[in-house]
Amino acid sequence: MNKEDDMREVELNEMDQEKQPMTGETPTGTEKNGCVKVKVPEDTEVKFTGLSKEELMKVAGTAGWVRTRWALLVLFWLGWVGMLAGAIVIIVQAPRCKPIPEMNWWNEGLLYQISDVNEFSENGLKGVEEKLDYLTQMKVKGLILGPIHTVDADQLDTLDLVSVKSAVGTENDLKSLLEQAHKKGIPIVLNLTPSYDKASVWLNNVTAVAEKIKDACTHWLEKGFDGIFLPDLRNIKTTKSWQSIQAIFNKTEETKQVALMGSVTSFSADEVSLVLNRSGVDLLLTELSDPPETGELKKLYSSHPQTILGWSLGSPASRTTAAPVRLFQMLLFTLPGTPVFSAGDEVGLKAGEKPQIMWDLENPAEEKNTAAKTLQEERIAVRDFFKTLSDLRGKERSLLHGEYISLHSSATSLAFLRLWDQSSRYLTAMNWGNDPVTMILSNSDLPAQAQVRLTTDAVNLAVDSMVSLEKLQLGPKQAVLLSYPYAG
Repeated sequence: MNKEDDMREVELNEMDQEKQPMTGETPTGTEKNGCVKVKVPEDTEVKFTGLSKEELMKVAGTAGWVRTRWALLVLFWLGWVGMLAGAIVIIVQAPRCKPIPEMNWWNEGLLYQISDVNEFSENGLKGVEEKLDYLTQMKVKGLILGPIHTVDADQLDTLDLVSVKSAVGTENDLKSLLEQAHKKGIPIVLNLTPSYDKASVWLNNVTAVAEKIKDACTHWLEKGFDGIFLPDLRNIKTTKSWQSIQAIFNKTEETKQVALMGSVTSFSADEVSLVLNRSGVDLLLTELSDPPETGELKKLYSSHPQTILGWSLGSPASRTTAAPVRLFQMLLFTLPGTPVFSAGDEVGLKAGEKPQIMWDLENPAEEKNTAAKTLQEERIAVRDFFKTLSDLRGKERSLLHGEYISLHSSATSLAFLRLWDQSSRYLTAMNWGNDPVTMILSNSDLPAQAQVRLTTDAVNLAVDSMVSLEKLQLGPKQAVLLSYPYAG
């Protein structure tokens, strides 16, 4: 190797040496080639160990901590006793709620009477079954059905109270109707009016008929009926068979939900009281006088529980005031006692009209037939009014079993209050006369204003509006239902 080759090798070695990493340290901590390497110590976590058990026990036993624990314990028990005492004071001072009076199914709302099955539906008993959903929508709490038995006019020997006349259906149809009605929670009472085509309902021999009725009651109750309805009780209650008939309905565990119902044709309070006292029926149905006699009403309410009183409108032909049917609907639904309506009353059928025409209301009237369209709209509105009242009657305690307080009474108008304990109060006011009336209402429970819940005069007394009770004004043939809350 010559001299030039040796010099080139020395230069390459020096260059390689500069590229190598600096790892060697000098005693002073500096590395070769003038670089410094500094060691940074790792972070060390400081752990908190707290006091040991022995230390805690030692501290807990000191006088300061003992006093603190006792103070907290005393405060806890004082607070607990204070809350208990406060709860007791609230309970003692709170107004007591009245116990709900015992009621039966026939006191819970509307009873619906279908006297002529074939006029109600062209399918007889099957047709009644087909309309059970409709009855449910109307909030019907019970159905009075019939008469459906066979009898020839004025012929006692043809009276068969335990049969079903073929014109309305078969016993199987009746059995199916009972089963389906019970599934929907609608009890059925059978009307056993002996002769329903002539004036003499007892066929001029009430004693002989009473014996047949006794046997018929047992027969039909065993078939699943929830009660029996009998006509004018003034005659049958004096027969020897009456006590035997009553005994069938004596309240036992098996018969406590079975009702004996009857009617009386007179509205005299004294005569109604006499029948009630001597007949022992569960519900006595009376046709409300037209116009209503408020004095007779007050007599009855003062001497008899409202649970045995029932009111009906009578036939459209028997009404003399020509007042809109909505006034009578409001009166029956808000008076104490059970409201009983006949098929067709909910739409305001007139004398001679058959209930079957109600089912045509769901079919639109011809646009060109203005009169038919107007009549249809009016009857649908009356039915909606009826349904609203029926719904209120079934759920408002003041209307179900509240106290009756007369506020105003005249030959053509009346107003009364229904109230129960701490429930909302209801005030009914109506004027079936031909002139406006101003009512001066006074009672310690009345507020200055009340809310309109239902009205026949939507222009002057709009629903949900507030009206003054100091001087309540009603137009001719108008009615209003007001409510206000319990004020303590």
